[in-house]
Amino acid sequence: MRIRTDDEVYRVDAVWLGPPRATMPWRARYVAWGVGVFVFLIVLTVERRLGIDLFWSIAWGIVVTILLTRMITSKISHERPLSAVSAMWLRELTAPREATAGEGGAVSATRVRVSTVRPTKQAKQTRPKQRKQQEQRQQRQKSKAERNRARAERARAKSRQRNQQRNRPGRQETKRGRGGGVRTPRQARS
Repeated sequence: MRIRTDDEVYRVDAVWLGPPRATMPWRARYVAWGVGVFVFLIVLTVERRLGIDLFWSIAWGIVVTILLTRMITSKISHERPLSAVSAMWLRELTAPREATAGEGGAVSATRVRVSTVRPTKQAKQTRPKQRKQQEQRQQRQKSKAERNRARAERARAKSRQRNQQRNRPGRQETKRGRGGGVRTPRQARS
């Protein structure tokens, strides 16, 4: 059972029956005519893009337009106008969705290669380029070590020479010990 509203304003359907004295055999609201024209143009464009002949595209376009217009206008009423339905449809299309497809998957060992021979530890073999770089590094380290040895030897020789100069017979110790300066015997007496 359908209960109609008591309000007379909403009982009136904005229906266009056609020109005077030549009414259409069906009832269609004004909004249905607007939606129908818009849908017909879209359907006709799609059919022509698909390569359907003009006659058949118009014939089937009218049929598809009537079906789509009835489906769209069934959702439109005085409580839900076309603007509200189109806004709702747009928000439904652009709303963020939950990801339905999972990332990754179940772990499986189907692609793991299995060998019957157990690996053994082998001597590391280097490539020729790596071997050459390794030899150059060792050569640099050797030359650096030789330079350090030579520096140390020069420093030792210098130290020996200084010690020999300090221990010459003409030198005497100061009150503070060795290396405090050179004193002549005359200075030492005073």
